[in-house]
Amino acid sequence: MIPFTISAVGLNDLSPIGLTELIERAALQTRFDRKYLLPLAEVPELIAGLDPRTQVLEIDGRRAFRYESVYFDTPDLISFRLTAHRRRRRFKIRTRTYLDSGLCWLEVKTRGVRGGTVKDRLPYHLDHSSSLAPGRAFVDSALAALRTAADLPFTPTLTTTYLRNTLYFPATASRATIDVELSWQDNRGGRLELPRLAIIETKTGSTASHLDRLLWRYGHRPVSISKYATGLAALDPDLPAARWRRTLRRHFVPDGDAMT
Repeated sequence: MIPFTISAVGLNDLSPIGLTELIERAALQTRFDRKYLLPLAEVPELIAGLDPRTQVLEIDGRRAFRYESVYFDTPDLISFRLTAHRRRRRFKIRTRTYLDSGLCWLEVKTRGVRGGTVKDRLPYHLDHSSSLAPGRAFVDSALAALRTAADLPFTPTLTTTYLRNTLYFPATASRATIDVELSWQDNRGGRLELPRLAIIETKTGSTASHLDRLLWRYGHRPVSISKYATGLAALDPDLPAARWRRTLRRHFVPDGDAMT
């Protein structure tokens, strides 16, 4: 696997920002989320072009953090299919574990009345990260507005892991994440690793961030991608994937025998 270190991409030269300060400055806003896919080899040049006032999230001396997400769906993959067909009342259920700290959350994402994303989250025990049983009442409550049947049989469907850095841009009070060392594993044993790919997501208000403009200057445009749905489609070619076909063909190509 290609190493991705702070010093390798210049993040070590940026000033730090703590988690509490980051949330206070960049969380309370109407958000526009844009996702970009680019070769890992292009990340150092991108970071080198950042506004020097850019800050990087640092917690206990760490600037890169490992995540694991376990996604839940029904046997007929209702959550995946609602996303694949762009249904308005779609949803996503997952546990997210911050592997460096051992903290875990149960999260339910739904679409709001104006098309925005609504995320409800519940502190969760690490030992329950692959089970919805202790949090089923919370999940059903979060899905109630979608008129989703409360007895749907959700089971773990896909697990993703990645390494994340988070940036803060003072000029626009916005932030961005850089995810690398990406891997997916489904409940059938299929596995996909993309060590040469980076996923960058910007979260801004009405004004695009400096990073957005830098990416545009380098010829990168936002793409439609969901770590859950796109990853699952990459592992199972029989699933409907018209929405992500171009992304899958161009970026979700395993190295050697990475896909089984």
